[in-house]
Order: sequence, then C-alpha cells, then structure tokens
Amino acid sequence: MIAAQRTASAIRLDGRLTEAAWASTDSITDFRQREPLEGAPATQHTVVKLLRGSDALYVGVRAHDGDVSAMRATQLRRDADLTVDDNVTLIIDSYHDRRGAFLFRTNPNGAMWDAQLTGFDNTNADWNGIWDVAVARDSAGWTAEFRVPFQTLRFRPGENAIGFNVERDIRRNNEQTLWRSFGRTQGLRNLLYAGEVTGFGDVAPRRRVELRPYILAQAVEPSHDLSGAPLAGASGSAKAGLDSKMALSPTLTADVTVNTDFAQVDADQQVINLTRFPTFFPEKRSFFLESSGLFDFGTSSRTQAFYSRRIGLDTTGAAVPIVGGARVYGKAGAWAIGAIGARMGGVDAASDAVIRLKHDLLARSYIGGIATVRTGPGAGNTQRTGGVDVDLPLVIAGHNLEPSFWLMGSRNDGRSGIPLAWRYGTDYPNDLFDNFVSLYRIDAGFDPALGFIQRSGIWETTGHIDYMPRPGVLGIRQLDLKVPIPSWDVIADRHGSLGDARDWQTARFEWRFLGGTLHSGDQFEVNLQRFLDAPSDTFDIFPGVRVAPRRYWWTRGELQYSTSSGRPFSVESLVSFGDFYDGRNTEISTSATWRGGGHVILSGSIDRNAVTLPAGRFVALATNARGEYAFNTRTDLLAFVQHNTEDQRIDFNLRFHWAPVIGDDVFVVWNSGYTTDPAASFRFPARRALRAPLNGALVVKAVHRFAP
Repeated sequence: MIAAQRTASAIRLDGRLTEAAWASTDSITDFRQREPLEGAPATQHTVVKLLRGSDALYVGVRAHDGDVSAMRATQLRRDADLTVDDNVTLIIDSYHDRRGAFLFRTNPNGAMWDAQLTGFDNTNADWNGIWDVAVARDSAGWTAEFRVPFQTLRFRPGENAIGFNVERDIRRNNEQTLWRSFGRTQGLRNLLYAGEVTGFGDVAPRRRVELRPYILAQAVEPSHDLSGAPLAGASGSAKAGLDSKMALSPTLTADVTVNTDFAQVDADQQVINLTRFPTFFPEKRSFFLESSGLFDFGTSSRTQAFYSRRIGLDTTGAAVPIVGGARVYGKAGAWAIGAIGARMGGVDAASDAVIRLKHDLLARSYIGGIATVRTGPGAGNTQRTGGVDVDLPLVIAGHNLEPSFWLMGSRNDGRSGIPLAWRYGTDYPNDLFDNFVSLYRIDAGFDPALGFIQRSGIWETTGHIDYMPRPGVLGIRQLDLKVPIPSWDVIADRHGSLGDARDWQTARFEWRFLGGTLHSGDQFEVNLQRFLDAPSDTFDIFPGVRVAPRRYWWTRGELQYSTSSGRPFSVESLVSFGDFYDGRNTEISTSATWRGGGHVILSGSIDRNAVTLPAGRFVALATNARGEYAFNTRTDLLAFVQHNTEDQRIDFNLRFHWAPVIGDDVFVVWNSGYTTDPAASFRFPARRALRAPLNGALVVKAVHRFAP
C-alpha cells in the first residue's frame, strides 16, 4: 500500500515529471514478470509515482530502456491496438470493491486507449473517458504522465483507498511485467490481487452536468435498385441533437439523448456466412457502450436477453430514428443498477425499456436479474423478457473456478405460455489447464424481443479441455493442445438426446494436435475437425445454390499461422480443406498489416471459399483493405473498402476525425455502396456506376462538450 501525495501546485502535462512534487512522492519500483518468467524481476527498470490534485489523479511512469532503438511505437490513433507496441497500462478500481475498474493505456507515441472492466473479465474497450496523457522520449527510455479527473472515476463515499495496478509490456521480447498480480493465474484484470493507494477519503465529486450538443449536415446521393431504377433522389439536410450526462450520486450516472445520431460510427465488416443461422454483429454506438457490460445477460452472440442493436437498427443494420433515450447506471452500495429507455421514430415507433440489477456476493460473485419490454406500434403488441442469473468466480487453492447459471423467459402478446431458456456452465481458466463445460436448454418459441438468439427448441452442450504446457524448447513459450478430448458443440432438438448422435441437429468437434505460442509472439495451430448438420428444410447456402434436408457428416483439416503483431509487417493465415456437406470446400484466409513506425498503417484481408456441391459450384470471396493516416494523437484519416461475392456489393467508407480537445469531436464521413451483380444494369466498376449507387452519403458532424 502506498499513499498518493497531495499537491496544491499546478502539474503541467508534458511527460517530463519536473515539478518538485514528483520528487517527494512515493515510488513503485518492484515490477515482476508474468511473461515469460513468472515472478522474475523485470529486465527493464520501471518507476511509477502518484500525485493527488484537487480534482484529478496524476500518475507518472518512467520506463527505462537499455535499447531505445528497439522500442516499438507505431500507433497514434485513439483506441488503436496499443498491444502491438511497447505500452503501459493503469487499472484503477476507484470504487474499491474489486469488481470493476477503469483501464488507461499509452505507448511511447502518447496514443490513448481506455476501457471499462465489469465483473470478472468483461472488458469494454469501446468506453471513452475524459482523461489525458503526455509522453516524452530520451536516450534512456520514455516517460508517460497521466491525468485522470475524479469526475471520470467512481468513488465510494468515505472510502480512503482505491485499487491500483500497473502493467508494462516490452514488445521486442514479449515481456509482461506488473507491480502486483503477476502470477499466471492472476493478471492485471484480477482485482483481488491489485495494490492499494490511499488518500481519497475526502473526494467528493460535484454533481456535474455534462452537455454534448451536436450539429450535423448531410448530403445524400441518389439511390437505385439493382436495375438502376431510382429509389430516392439526391437530398440534403441538417439537424441538431444533444447528449447529456449527470452524476446522480458519486456512483450513479444518468445519460439522456435527444434526436440521437450515430453517423460517425464505423461500418460493419462484411462476412461470408455459409451457414443457415444469423450473423452476430457487435455494438459500436457510443450511447450504448459505456457500462455496457452491466447489461450483459446470457451468452454473447448465442442467447442474450438484451442486444442493444435491437434499439435504433432494423434486422439489416439500417438505422431507425431514435427520438430520445435515457440511461441510469452505476453502483448503490452492494447493488449494481442499470436502466435504459428509448423511443423510436419513423415506421417502427416502438418504445423499449431495460432494467438490470446485480447484487454482490462473496468477493467477486453476484446474483442478478433483468427485464426488457418492447411496446408497439399498435394495441396489444408488447413483448417482454425476464431472467435471473448468478456468477461465482472463485479462487480455490490459487486456481480460478467460475460456475455460473442463468434462466430467462419471454412473453409476447397473442402467444400463450412463457417459453424458457437456461444455461449452466463451469469455467476453469488457468495456465496449465483451461477447461469449460456448459449445458443449454432453449424452448421452442423463446423470443427475446430486445435480445439475440440463433435458434430455439434445442438442447445444447459446449466445452473444451485445453492442456497448455510450457516446454521451453524450440522457441516455444506455451503449447495449446486439445487431445485426446476435442472441444465440442452439440445441439439436439427439444425431444432429442444429447447422448444419441441420431438426435443431433448440429455438432462440431475439434482436435488440436499441435498449437501454441512462440517466444517471438508467433502462433500456430494444426486442427482436425468433424462437423454435422441436419437441416430439416432446404436452405440457400449461396445465391443460386441450395442444400437439401438430410443428415450431413464431414471432416476437415485446418492449419493456422500468425506472426507477431509486434512486427512491422505481420500476417495471419488459415488454410482449411476437406469435405463440406455432400461436397468439398477449400478455404484460404489471409490478412496482413504493415506498421512502419510512422503515421501510416496499411492492412488488408481476403477470405476465399471454393465450394463444390452436387447442387452447384461457387466461390465465396470477401476482401477488404484499410488505410490509416494519423496526423497526431488527435487527428486521423481512415479509408476502408470491402467487397463480397455473396451479397454482390462493394462498399467504401472514408472517415476524418479531429479532437481539438479531449471531449470535443469533428467528423467528416463518406459512405457509399454499389452493386457488383453482373445482371444489374448499373454495377461497379462500370463507367456509369458512380452515378448509380445503392446508397451513399457525405456527413459532417461536430460535437462540443460543456462541463459547467
């Protein structure tokens, strides 16, 4: 435990630590390796100091380095993946309940990355807090100086101490060092082993109101159908809206949004879906991202009571106007509280509401519940979902063990009964063995209106038993093996038996005969896979190619190799080959990224499936290319183009972002999509295609933060 020394003098954020207060405060110097040698002293010396101002916490990190020419520093853009570089990460458990925290990371360029940790291991990297950092380099290393306003954090009234830890990563030898929690079964996000910093008992944040009004101007291109017939003419519009944030208490926050707009959000990445089940896309809209982990209930991308993309987006991903919305989230004693209400405009005109409660149990466990309601339009059109869950992350004899259970039911007007869904699972995430097993039951008719579900009327079991020794030979840091027991995912219909393969709807087994990570950071896998699919109806697997109902078993081999993302040029590659339904498929997937250490980052990927079935042959191809130019840590330009042959379209996205000060944003965004269908009268790259887009718009948006 250390104390954060108070200072009344001004701290200039320049990465220099030259103020007298830095010299007199306590220092953290005892950093130990988590990788590659657990508990060994760090190979490079690190010094961390903390100061407490009247309204902010200051953290200074001096990262000594005996070979500054080998430091990796390629990223500049905010929220870029800084793990590819040398970096320093702070974790601050300001509520000091060891259940949630804020993470702040920077690299030798001074790039900013932040995240919110909820529960045992739920990290929301899309959260953006108000904080700042400055970095300076010299011949002996680099220095980072963080300023985190108290208003960004959440303090328990009267609590003098906060949880705190620091991690430093040295990319050239993939070394990970920490002040506390450096055991391999621990790590930075395991708050049970975090250190403590005192001196915060008198922090009393003002109940500030933060306003973020925006103005937006938009020019929309004429849109057309595949024949080239116009659907809508060119148009221009302007509008304004407001997001506001108010501290209801030191630990509870309310957000209100009016005339909401998300024009600046990145486009979804296109994927090739050669299954008969829906694709899950992650949430990217800022209003739904802060504290989003609090609202998690169920199993992500499989069965969720609440999936925020159901609000303000239709099933195709197109925007539905949000007239207004409000959220309340945070802690009240042992209770975690979350609530969302939103009103849609346009044809949908629905009202959505979500309430989530969690009560602390033991050191990190909880019991909780959720309720969601969607109403209208029209009388008698109300859909409800409710559920309870319990999560018990335990530490037994130094090993992690996490049993969990959830149960939910849905009720829709016009339908009788309350179909249920439940899952029990036990996780054992440790260094030598990483094991998991679960059992699901989802009734036919279960339909969470504000949630996500792949299918209903099933029994399902999933699991894996990974053996991960560290042989220390041939440059191998750690192996990852799934033999002789494969990982599995088996689904039977509601009247079937998981123990009888004749009753299975789908199944997937994977044996990993060889896999692991090298000291260089490269990763490799050699897998054997066995699949089953038993569709009850004919389905379209690709335009013009259909799969008939019957039971299909097939076997495939898979090879993967990825070079370390810490290299200037990194590559990820996969080759999968073998049977596919009653035919064959050869899949080749490759992506590459170049980070030269300057302002430019280039990347691209290609995913190609060459499929031969009795019903027909096709090549499913998805490609994309991305270019990034960061002028500095607050100004960047992103260009993204993607194409796939399944949807037969190509899309362009260009986004310029400037943050003149932290909290203010200016965006210029251009989106445009074109058909590549050979049968279309107007298609890309035909000469007239640029005059016949499927859709397209140029948007200019400015946001200003007022914090009186």
